[in-house]
Amino acid sequence: MLERKQLKGRTQVTFVLPEDTPDGPVSVVGDFNHWDPAAHPLTSRGDGSRAATVVLPAHGHHSFRYLAVGGHWFDDDQADAHDGANCRVHT
Repeated sequence: MLERKQLKGRTQVTFVLPEDTPDGPVSVVGDFNHWDPAAHPLTSRGDGSRAATVVLPAHGHHSFRYLAVGGHWFDDDQADAHDGANCRVHT
């Protein structure tokens, strides 16, 4: 799930997954962090979910995917769009 908050000239995007789906550590990787799995690991929130937040330029389009333990890549079913192998978020 994607949560958005509009800021002046930017958009704060929070990438959210259930706490245990999938098991183990998960990172959000994308063109906004040079596909670096260490840049945005999802962390636990008090509501039983885990999330990572990034601030992106407003009025843009960014590719991303999730990366779990063992090199397991997966998509966000609620992404704004898909461009082949990647999800897209529109800011």
